Amino acid sequence: MLRIEDGDVPAALAEPTAPVRVGWISLLFAANIGMWLAIYAPLQVLLPEQVQSVHDHVTSASAVPSGHDAVLLSVVMVAGAIASLIANPVVGALSDRTTSRRGRRHPWTAACALIGAAGIAIVAVAPGIGVMAAGWFVAEFGLGGMLATLTAALPDRVPVKQRGTLGALIGISQMLGTVLGAAIVTVLITRMSYGYLACALILLACAALFTWRTPDDRLPAEFKPSGGLGQALRSLWVSPRRHPDFGWAWLTHCLINLGNDLGTLYLLYFLANDAHYGDPQTGLLILMVLYSVALLVAGSACGALSDRSGRRKPYVIGSAAVMAVAAVILVVSPTWDAALPAAPLLGAGFGAYWAAAPALLTQVLPAATDRGKDLGLINIGYCFPLVLAPLIAGVVLGLMDSYPALFALAAIATIAGGVTVSRVRSVA
Repeated sequence: MLRIEDGDVPAALAEPTAPVRVGWISLLFAANIGMWLAIYAPLQVLLPEQVQSVHDHVTSASAVPSGHDAVLLSVVMVAGAIASLIANPVVGALSDRTTSRRGRRHPWTAACALIGAAGIAIVAVAPGIGVMAAGWFVAEFGLGGMLATLTAALPDRVPVKQRGTLGALIGISQMLGTVLGAAIVTVLITRMSYGYLACALILLACAALFTWRTPDDRLPAEFKPSGGLGQALRSLWVSPRRHPDFGWAWLTHCLINLGNDLGTLYLLYFLANDAHYGDPQTGLLILMVLYSVALLVAGSACGALSDRSGRRKPYVIGSAAVMAVAAVILVVSPTWDAALPAAPLLGAGFGAYWAAAPALLTQVLPAATDRGKDLGLINIGYCFPLVLAPLIAGVVLGLMDSYPALFALAAIATIAGGVTVSRVRSVA
């Protein structure tokens, strides 16, 4: 690996010290909203509807168990999540080695947004599950690569003392993207293909604004990590034995996101099949609004408090406890009335998590030269649950047809995440 003397560090690799300004924050916020909207509007609304529509053309929904659609949806979700697992570290590593005049990250952000939009377009016209899975693989490859480059903006440009606040905003952007996406494709645009088109256009517009209007420091060619693509791929492994805090932080990120995914991705089917709510789409929107408001409040408050105190782990541990309580409520009472308090509790917990987690995760990175790659690996902790959650749901709902069992696993995952973060030693 390239050795860099303190006086020779280029801007692209230096630890940022100047606070970022409102304009830059706003454009990063918008880019994240566009990305999360393009991920979660299909995941929570469009893909479940399309799976059900495709399945209804093949056989009567009443002729199979109620969990069958969830199994088919899991096939599509797993295909996309595998693509994101690949894209995050690979695009991150490639951006670390990019010496373009436009900077290291921006060219990849723009290219990945285009790939994501193309994949969404394929899904929109897919006649069956196979083409849906292929299209969602392409979409999530682009969106996963975009996630890697946008995440790298935090250690690239944001000083440590601001990362709690900015981390909370990233969590809020995920929430707003989820809620705005659900509102757009259930209220404003009710035709499925137009809903997909809206997601693609918003993704492209937000990515274009960020990449055109914000700086991205160029990496001088002499500071490019040696070895080319082969070396970049070989460097994807970070030994948890050599970097234990990185390993424990990654595991925490994976477990908390798994708990959140198990608690939210199958809400539409839960409302229709278990809670027997009359209008599942409207019910989902109500729950997501409650979830989002609580996330906004908790994330904003905890982000500022985390930056002020410099402590991160207590907020992660507290968030895990709150999210587990929300899941237990639905285990005990899988009803609409129980979902009303559970949704804001889950949102408050996840908001508190995002207020501290990005700061903690960026403080355990092994090297400045590999920020993009290492954060791509961290992001696998977000993507892997999107593989694991559908597999778990496919078994639990397909064989047991039990939403309480699914929510119980969500509680177990979040509690485990609260335990593993306590093993991180270098961050308070």
